[in-house]
Amino acid sequence: MSLLTDLINLNLSESGTEKIIAEYIWIGGSGMDIRSKARTLPGPVSDPSKLPKWNYDGSSTGQAPGEDSEVILYPQAIFRDPFRRGKNILVICDAYTPAGEPIPTNKRHNAAKIFSHPDVVSEEPWYGIEQEYTLLQKDINWPLGWPIGGFPGPQGPYYCGTGADKAYGRDIVDAHYKACIYAGINISGINGEVMPGQWEFQVGPSVGISAGDEVWAARYILERITEIAGVVVSFDPKPIQGDWNGAGAHTNYSTKSMRNDGGYEVIKKAIEKLKLKHKEHIAAYGEGNERRLTGKHETADIHTFSWGVANRGASVRVGRDTEKNGKGYFEDRRPASNMDPYVVTSMIAETTILSKP
Repeated sequence: MSLLTDLINLNLSESGTEKIIAEYIWIGGSGMDIRSKARTLPGPVSDPSKLPKWNYDGSSTGQAPGEDSEVILYPQAIFRDPFRRGKNILVICDAYTPAGEPIPTNKRHNAAKIFSHPDVVSEEPWYGIEQEYTLLQKDINWPLGWPIGGFPGPQGPYYCGTGADKAYGRDIVDAHYKACIYAGINISGINGEVMPGQWEFQVGPSVGISAGDEVWAARYILERITEIAGVVVSFDPKPIQGDWNGAGAHTNYSTKSMRNDGGYEVIKKAIEKLKLKHKEHIAAYGEGNERRLTGKHETADIHTFSWGVANRGASVRVGRDTEKNGKGYFEDRRPASNMDPYVVTSMIAETTILSKP
């Protein structure tokens, strides 16, 4: 195995070549399956627009019929590759028909249109996304650290816990944290969550479309690291039924007007707009969210919109500092862990900035 490891870690630049490897990454037909394949480029590239488009067999990803299966990848964002290192790169792509139309599962295209609207651009929307996930034992789909066929002790000691009987999978979590920093993702922290085997990483503050690019890149890196570790990562919003916390993707949000003096009034008006479109947002905030948003385990009931200061049982939470300072941000606690960050971030911007009161 040492020879295999040595070969995997080969530094291509030592051979005198300028060539690099670019891993093209896209989202498959389910909306959560992350696909990728690699190609050789003649030299380093730092601008996505300078990268060649590519194609793949959409009939094998549930995104095109077999008789017309070609789907075109458009490179959109570049990150450093923490696996191959050197000047090798990860490339976040979105997908189009050969005629240049975005395919139905391409959620980035519409998000980019919203984020390029002059009114949205002028407000500089910032996002901080808290991505929760659960580590599962391979083959049995049971949380890491849990006894097979059994349950650990009740929730309480696991949130931000330390010790072999409380924190399961920290090596994976820490490897992911460092790999994201290396890649250039604006990852801002990690912590153990309330349910044992469940963890969270935070991305942001990120501006506009970059929030979605960075979350998808971070998810890809996590999938790769768990692949190496022989563990499965689940983004299911309620992986274990019963008295166990679900998994969300709380989305913290602010605009320039909210961050400036008098911003608290802008925040309250934005929350009222979100209330009016509660059903539309819930429909777009992730599959299976009704199993998580029950009114228990730090959630609001899925059918009722509520907001409050420092209230983790509300749909939208405003922090004490924001109330005290009269400006700041708010947290939309409704998105599920399997939400599409392109959809959620652009929808919040569209509702709060572009929709009329």
